[in-house]
Amino acid sequence: MAASETLKRVGVAIAGIPPALAAVWMGGWVLAGLLALCAALTAFELYRMAEKKPARPLALLGSAGAAAIVLAAGAMPEDGVRNPLPTIALVLLAITAACVCIWARGVEGEPLVSTAVTVFGAGYAALLGFGLYLRHLPELRGELHGPALLLAPVLLTWISDSAAYFGGRAFGRRKLIPRVSPGKTVEGALSAVLGGVIGGIAYAYLLTSFWTYQPSPWEGALLGLLVSVFAQLGDLAESLWKRDVGVKDSGTLLPGHGGALDRFDSLIVTLPLGYAFFALVVGP
Repeated sequence: MAASETLKRVGVAIAGIPPALAAVWMGGWVLAGLLALCAALTAFELYRMAEKKPARPLALLGSAGAAAIVLAAGAMPEDGVRNPLPTIALVLLAITAACVCIWARGVEGEPLVSTAVTVFGAGYAALLGFGLYLRHLPELRGELHGPALLLAPVLLTWISDSAAYFGGRAFGRRKLIPRVSPGKTVEGALSAVLGGVIGGIAYAYLLTSFWTYQPSPWEGALLGLLVSVFAQLGDLAESLWKRDVGVKDSGTLLPGHGGALDRFDSLIVTLPLGYAFFALVVGP
């Protein structure tokens, strides 16, 4: 990686991490607003990619819909998946997109594909809203507890990604799925899993300082394993889409990092996973 590219990546990280941590700390509507913005940007980039195919998604409507779904989750985050508002928002988006396509796309404008991509893009990007449910799980103890739980899949995703990068550089010999992502190797993928498991065990130990949601070391290892596998699958799915439309990055929003979808492709799947794990496996 060129020095200038590295400096860009570091600069974006320095600028972005403090407000992100502040939103995680504050939770509520502040976190909902940040996640809604991220979801809207992610959906918009997905739509721009889709436009390189015959699809003509309703980009502005879908991006607004993605933000609305996340904000709907923010209305009652303590209810988790029992909160009906995000589902209602998604249904209303689907109906609206179908109706708008009657006039905005017509018979010749690929209305079926346009409607489907619009709804899928919004729903997929809005999965970032699960971060709200994780941050506001019931029976939390202490101001740091919610942020600590939300950061679990975030940090484990980062650890897995870093382990894959360094493990692939040091030991990478066999390509994982070269037609989808030529740079990824089997050794890098295994390094990611190992890093995730070790990170999960360490993070489980840190969570023992709280009264509830205390994963055992085995549960921490399982969480790290699952996060690593799902993070890699999320990344591979986005790589597949980019190969399909012939682009290197989903966008140019973040210098040195690509676009929003490039940054959140793994978190889109690991945040729902983290919520399900702590809600259903670990429990309060």
